[in-house]
Parts: sequence; structure tokens; C-alpha cells
Amino acid sequence: MARIIGVEVPPNKRIDIALRYIYGIGPVNAKEVLERANIDPFIRAKDLTETQLSQIVHAILEGKYVIEGDLRRELGMNLKRLQGIKCYRGIRHMRSLPVRGQRTQTNARTRKGPRKTVGVQRSPTAKAGIH
Repeated sequence: MARIIGVEVPPNKRIDIALRYIYGIGPVNAKEVLERANIDPFIRAKDLTETQLSQIVHAILEGKYVIEGDLRRELGMNLKRLQGIKCYRGIRHMRSLPVRGQRTQTNARTRKGPRKTVGVQRSPTAKAGIH
């Protein structure tokens, strides 16, 4: 299995698809990297030679792409900054609510999690089993 910048890419996929397994590299960036490295995008990852792998790594590093740990750290710091200045987006992130203006009265279950029933109390006789 080929390793590119510490990430194992799937061997049976085309290299333009396999590069997308690197966090921060999508379809457009993968195409640019392969053009810089002069590698055919239709080659399977397992068929790459060591020189081609090093060309890909060199193209990624030369292109100054923010990937993997650096990108995750940067995104985390952006969220911390928004929460620290207590702006609207930061508060929405803190409360686990949709950030970009979506409605919350009916939808937003993915962001809010499973429903929690609030304010339903049983009478004292119902607790004792008396009807």
C-alpha cells in the first residue's frame, strides 16, 4: 500500500482518486498535484514507482498545500477564535446548533442530536401505580 505524506492511500484506486484520502486534498488539488508531477491520473496507486511517489510528495510540498495535521489545527484554532470573541457563529458552535442560518424548530437533528423530551411530569398517583 502506498504511503504519501504519512497517509496510506488505497492501492486499487486511480491515483487522482487515491490522493483525495489525504485530508485537505480534493478533486481540484489532486488534479493540480498530478499535473505538476507529470503523472497520468489514470494510473493505479499500486502501479506507481518510488520516483513517481517522490514526485507527488514534492509537488504537494512545493505547492504549499495545507494538509492533514496543520489543516486540522488551523480549523480548530479558527473555531476557538470565534468562540473566544463570543461572536454569533462562535456561540452557535458552542451550543451545537446550526451555524449558517438554517431553521431549528423542526429540522437540525444531525447537529442537535436525538430528541430530548422536556417538561413532561407524571402525577404522584401514576408513580405509585394507582389509577
